[in-house]
Amino acid sequence: MPAPGLQGRSGTQGSQTGRCSQNHLHRSGVTCGHSGVCTPTRRRPSQGRRSRDDSDLPDREGKWLVTTAATPEVGTPEAGERPRRLALVASKGTLDQAYPPLILALTAASLGWQVGIYFTFYGLDILHKDRFESLKVASLANPAGPIQMPNIVGAIPGATAMATKTMKKWMDAAGMPTIPEFIDMTRDLDVTFFACATTMGVMNVSEDDLIEGCDIAGAAAFLDYAASADVQLFI
Repeated sequence: MPAPGLQGRSGTQGSQTGRCSQNHLHRSGVTCGHSGVCTPTRRRPSQGRRSRDDSDLPDREGKWLVTTAATPEVGTPEAGERPRRLALVASKGTLDQAYPPLILALTAASLGWQVGIYFTFYGLDILHKDRFESLKVASLANPAGPIQMPNIVGAIPGATAMATKTMKKWMDAAGMPTIPEFIDMTRDLDVTFFACATTMGVMNVSEDDLIEGCDIAGAAAFLDYAASADVQLFI
């Protein structure tokens, strides 16, 4: 489903957002690192978000991970109203930093919001099909990390693996879904995943490396999306 708000809208200077020959989202006249210049295309209007029978999302042990029961005023907008929109930028790819954007996205989507996450730089690891199941957290330069130790000890081989194992144990004890499970849940609620076309080359990530269902978008295209968002967050 195409991301809402990227349907070839006219900009303040007459530019439009569209897909280039590589099916990447860009403003018209913006080059994309490949031959040719991106041209605007017509996008089908959004058909709306899939609804759930209830407003609660359970975790793996049946506890309520997300609930809207206590906040009815923030629920699905009335007919004719534009849904609220959340635009997130995920720039970090460690295990601990992958959770915040996904938790926020899942919560907002469960409230009926339109949600888009722009993955850039190390955040692309969250979309990398060979890496997203094995994200790590280091003990070095992380005083609030799962293992407290001097930096010199953190440089010993195996310290990162130990810290990662400890954090996964914490998450499991709390009934927190894994990163792959979070990705599945957010996609079930039509959260849009944008991979940053500008930094994919820098991070040596190709389109074939990404999990299914991602949009590749340039910075200008995501700014168009974020400009009409009610909440914008950089993580």
